[in-house]
Amino acid sequence: MDAIDLLMIQHEEAKALFKKIERAEDDEKQDLFERVADALAVHATIEEKQFYPATRNARTEEMLQEAVEEHLAAKRLIADLLEMTPDDPQFDAKIAVLKEQVEHHIEEEEQELFPEVRRMFKADELEDLGVAMEDMAEDLKAEGAPRESVPAETGPAAPLE
Repeated sequence: MDAIDLLMIQHEEAKALFKKIERAEDDEKQDLFERVADALAVHATIEEKQFYPATRNARTEEMLQEAVEEHLAAKRLIADLLEMTPDDPQFDAKIAVLKEQVEHHIEEEEQELFPEVRRMFKADELEDLGVAMEDMAEDLKAEGAPRESVPAETGPAAPLE
């Protein structure tokens, strides 16, 4: 699968999970939060370790620097939420802020970064990158609970290497 198509599918999955959380009863929120946290952990990892380094150049550098800072802000919220339960008075507020940040990040990627990357790369290059990203995503999911790695990633933003 094309790398950008893969990321856009993951974006839609995250948005759908956030909608479910907003409508969920307290007893469902924990499970839904864990699902979205796992999805975001996998997504951020494959972007930071594969997509961003592969697409970094003079035209994308600034966008990618902002993207890793957005990832860091989301990771910090996820780390906070991992220590909370849905009955905590701040749980829903933190979920709402996480949703806003993720939706902002998605909008910037889809409207600015992805079109630029499509201009820079041939279709077969994006396919090859997508396959590598899918493989990494599957490995991360197979390890179980990708969200558990997030608290260790709340220091400086991920490097663009």
